[in-house]
Amino acid sequence: MEISLSTSKREEFVDITAEVTRAVRAHGLADGFALVYCPHTTAAITINENADPDVVRDLLSGLTRIAPQSAGWQHAEGNSDGHLKASLVGPSVTIPIVDGRLALGTWQGVYFCEFDGPRRRRYIITTHGNG
Repeated sequence: MEISLSTSKREEFVDITAEVTRAVRAHGLADGFALVYCPHTTAAITINENADPDVVRDLLSGLTRIAPQSAGWQHAEGNSDGHLKASLVGPSVTIPIVDGRLALGTWQGVYFCEFDGPRRRRYIITTHGNG
């Protein structure tokens, strides 16, 4: 299943947990796993806390300290920091499905991570397992 979204900032984390949950339910799996994949070189997918918004702000702040936008990059498009951040975070996550539900921890959520927005983006959810 492919899902589109529009980001509104240059850098942001968009909570996609509800969409991933709906995709898992639509497939009706009892047990297995869901793979959430981002096919963009300046965006990523991660799992982290979704209870306190300060966590997302701190993650973005930390990634900016690691890879600032203006750091003398060679790539001419002005988004080298986005490429580095996407590589550090990673293009995908795999989540177990147990008893028909995502086996996320109490405070965990799934995020689409934008590092070169705002843009129209997409991500892909694939499920595998036993019905």
